[in-house]
Formats: sequence, C-alpha cells, structure tokens
Amino acid sequence: MKQRIQKGSYLVVVLAMGLLLGACNKFLDRKPLSATLEDLNQGGLEGQIYGLYGAIRNGDIAGQGFGGIPWLGIQNFRSDDSEKGSSASDGADWGVIYDQFQYVKDHWSNTVYWDHHYTLIGAANTALQIADSLQLNDPASQINRAEARFFRAFAYFDLVRTFGEVPKIDFRVYSAIDAQRPKASVAEIYALIDADLQFAAANLPLNWKNAAGSSRFPGRLTKGAAQALHAKTYLARSSWAQGLTLAQAVINSGEYALTNSFAGIWTTAGENNSESIFEIQASIGANNADNYSAPNAVHQGVRGSGDWDLGWGWNTPTQELVDAFETGDPRKNATILFSGQPDGLYGKVLPDFPTIPRKYWNKKVYPEPSQQTFTGNRQGGWINQRVLRLADVLLMAAEAANETGNGALAETYLERVRSRARAGDNAILPKVVFQSQAQMRNAIRQERRVELALEGDRFFDLVRWGIATNVLGSAGYTNKHRFYPIPQQAIDNSGGKLVQNPEWQ
Repeated sequence: MKQRIQKGSYLVVVLAMGLLLGACNKFLDRKPLSATLEDLNQGGLEGQIYGLYGAIRNGDIAGQGFGGIPWLGIQNFRSDDSEKGSSASDGADWGVIYDQFQYVKDHWSNTVYWDHHYTLIGAANTALQIADSLQLNDPASQINRAEARFFRAFAYFDLVRTFGEVPKIDFRVYSAIDAQRPKASVAEIYALIDADLQFAAANLPLNWKNAAGSSRFPGRLTKGAAQALHAKTYLARSSWAQGLTLAQAVINSGEYALTNSFAGIWTTAGENNSESIFEIQASIGANNADNYSAPNAVHQGVRGSGDWDLGWGWNTPTQELVDAFETGDPRKNATILFSGQPDGLYGKVLPDFPTIPRKYWNKKVYPEPSQQTFTGNRQGGWINQRVLRLADVLLMAAEAANETGNGALAETYLERVRSRARAGDNAILPKVVFQSQAQMRNAIRQERRVELALEGDRFFDLVRWGIATNVLGSAGYTNKHRFYPIPQQAIDNSGGKLVQNPEWQ
C-alpha cells in the first residue's frame, strides 16, 4: 500500500470547548534529505503539525473530515452539477436543504461544518503559539509554522465564502470564553488569509524530493500549494492581476506537469502524480488494518449491495452535468459512472437503475477492485482526495489573463487543458481561438465546469461570476443563498457576541 502522511494520536475538542489538540507521534518514519531539516523530531511543535494533516483528512467530529457529507452538501450539492444522491429516503432533508436551497440554521450538517473548520483553525493556532512561546525560528520550525498557517488559511477560505463574515480567531484558545468573538469583516478575514499564505509560500519548500526525484513525503505541503490556494482566493475576490501572478508562479515553477491521461488521475497509480499540488492522503492496510481512511470516496461510492456496496451514494451527478460535456469529450466517461453500463475501466457492468438508486455516480472516487480485495473492504476509504491540481491553476491563469485583457495568453492556458483532454484525437474538443473577452470568458467557464466537475468548485464559481441566480434560480436560489446562515448553536454559545447573517435573521 501507499506510504504517506499518517494520522497520529490526537485529541480534538470543538471550538466551544477550547480547541485543544494533543501531540501526534506517528507521521513519517524517515527524515527528508535536506540538511536544513535534519533535526526534525517526532514530538513538540512537529507533533502538532502532523495532527493537522490528520484533522483535515478525517477529524474527530462525526468522522466527517473535509470530504464528509457536510462538506459535500455545502461545497457540491448546491451546484447544478450534483445533487444529494443516495436513495430517496436516505437523508431526504438534505435534498431539501441543499438542492432546493431551504437552508436550516440548526441542521447538524451546518454545525459540524462550522465546528470542524474552527477546530482546524484552533489546532493551527495552538501550534503557532507553541512555536512563539518556545521561540522556534530555525528552518524546520519555520516550515512547521508555514504548514500551520496554510491550514488556517485553508479553513478560513472555506468559511468566508460559505458564511461571509465570521469570527476571526488567530490566537490560541484556552477556555470557551476566549472563543466568544463577534464577526470580523470579510476584508479582515481575507487579510489574514493573505498574510498566512504569503508566509506559507515564503517558507515551504518547492518539493520534498529525494536524490532520485521521488517525493519522500507524499501529501506534505509545498510552496506551490500555498501559491495555488492563494491564487484561488484572489479569483474569489476578482483580484485578477494578483491571481494571475500567483497562478503563473506555480505554472512556471517547473514542479508540475499535466498527466497524459485525465482518466488516470483518479486511479490509485494516479495519486500524487505530476499534476498534483495538494491531496488529502488516505490509506487502508491489508485486511482493513492500520487504517488512515478518509470519508470522501466512502460517502460518494456507488450505493448498492454485494459487490456494489461501494459507499453511501451521496453527491451524484445531475443530468445537467451529463449534458454539459461536448460531444466526444473523454472526460465525460472519466467523470461519470452510468448505471446499467460497463464501467470502462475494470470490465465490470453496473447494476441498472432502479436496482441501485441513481442513474449516475461520481467516477472520480470509483474504487479499484484490486484494492477492494487487498483491504477486504469495498468502500474506498483509501482513496486520496484531490484538492489542488495543475489543471485548476491553468484555468485560473486563463481566466485571470482574459479578465486583465490578455486574450492570447488566456487562449494558451485554456488550450493546454483542452489538449490533454482530447488525448491526441483532433476530431474532438477543437482549440478555442480568442475572438472577444466575453467569448473567451464563456469558454473558460465551460472548461472549468467539465474539467473540475464534482470537485467542489462549481457552486462557488457560479457565485463569484455573479450568475448563480440565473443558473440556480429555478431550484430556489436567490442572492441571499450565496451565504449560509451561521449555525444557531454557534450563536447560542457565543455569549451574545455572535449574531446571525442579516439576510437570515
């Protein structure tokens, strides 16, 4: 099985209880080759940092992590590309809440999503406070600080685009009263994100490669991850020039290259490939032992029985997504599993609908039969969650270039993604030649939709483009649905300092 970052033993307590995180003591069993990191140890500050990798993968709040069902609901169900999924009766309220935009302030999904993000923020703050109190400024500790600040920015970016104004907690919390803070402005949250990601980019290594050129620490953060995430935050603010600069820094770093096969990205062999910038790592040992599983694939796998008991069946593609692909686009069959049809990979034929409850499934989390046999578990808890990859960055660069008036550059970046997708078949996916900014804008938006389908970008893209009402209005979306109401439990625990979003009072 894969050697990767592993979750240590740590205690997570939700924000209202103080956000404590104990030391991790199992993470990596080898030191990096770089001499500047020879003194890395397995406890102290570094133990705290290793815990962050476990917390983002599969935290202790309902075992949901950053790919569990609450994350899927907020990041995916609300788009026109996916829906609640599973059987009609399973979690029926989720379909109403997220697919039909009837948000509920005190639904447990909202509370878990909020709590898990602030738990990660609290753990990062604890690590940074330890570094400050011990005056740890050596190169290895600066890398650890950078990792903590990346994770804090990652969590806050989700929060600010989900809820808008949220409490800014950039210090260690020792008691519940410490966490009782009013909302900060969106600008204040983004200022913290900017500072954190600038520090992360300045202090994380370009890569963790050994002399043979392979990574000794798959999944560990790099400079490129910080820059890619930072570029995404700038595009969320329509800060095109800044976003383009950062996206180009990643593209021109020489650290990443598109894979030859789009379909290959989603296989076990495709994990941590040349295109990967950041993946949440997961693994399960033989006979389901020594597990570091993640919920993302488990919660989305085909919901069937026997050999087809591959998961819980949530976050399934819509007909609108199926119809969105251009004729002959190979990404369609690499993204969507069709009930009643061959899987196109392993010689298996899916049961037909309604034997299994949906016509379409997310193929990007389809578990390989060989892995099922190895682990003794059909549900793909060992599958990495792809978070940032080069194709996304190329499309961000294309969009930013187009919006800053450089249509030729936008055309170049867009073509790199389309060229890989057509896989040498020049009869499909013709090159998009720049004609006007509006024409290129629409082409890039379409490409983001099909390239990044079901990866958690579509809803937020629609909102930042200002077209969510047009696209989602028939499902019940209005402008106020761009932000979710703050969980009632968080308000109740705030001592009167936290107030509801104005549109949801």
